[in-house]
Amino acid sequence: MTRLMRRMGVELENLEGVEEVLIKHPSRSIVIRKPEVSVMRVGGQRIFQITGEVSEAPAEALELDEGDVEIVAERSGVTMEEAREALRLAGGDLAKAILSLKSRRKD
Repeated sequence: MTRLMRRMGVELENLEGVEEVLIKHPSRSIVIRKPEVSVMRVGGQRIFQITGEVSEAPAEALELDEGDVEIVAERSGVTMEEAREALRLAGGDLAKAILSLKSRRKD
């Protein structure tokens, strides 16, 4: 089976020593403990297969600094509320929030 997969250009590798896998989503986080992780390489792409003990938790609320909100609002020429929302969507990254607001204004 392994030889056939190699002839088809498929490589399979098991990642050893992985302790935890974290998948972040805006509404929740998925944590996989004691994972078994396999990586399949096909046509320049990597496909991960993960099995283990799965637990889910709501996403952590992001604490925004009001100074950061002011900076984003001033640099982008938007309201404080628009700046706050852009910062939340950018995960607290000021530069990313400013760029997203400026690119939105060009459209």
